[in-house]
Amino acid sequence: MAASSRAQVLDLYRAMLRESKRFSAYNYRTYAVRRIRDAFRENKNVKDPVEIQTLVNKAKRDLGIIRRQVAEPGTATGRKSKSSQSLKPCPTWP
Repeated sequence: MAASSRAQVLDLYRAMLRESKRFSAYNYRTYAVRRIRDAFRENKNVKDPVEIQTLVNKAKRDLGIIRRQVAEPGTATGRKSKSSQSLKPCPTWP
């Protein structure tokens, strides 16, 4: 792995761990951190530059997903926020 590629992978790894630690729910936080560590360990011996680039691109997409889930309240817990629930008319309205 080239030095720049190695640095890019390490930066991505750190960013994913940092963002995952922002989950408010303990179970989601620990699961995300464990999955990130396992995935990077599993692929640490990959030598093919094309495969490395594919894995980096997938990790970047996953980082974007993590950032969206951390930024939007309720998405990491599966609950909808009050603003995202549709309003239903009161049954006593004429």
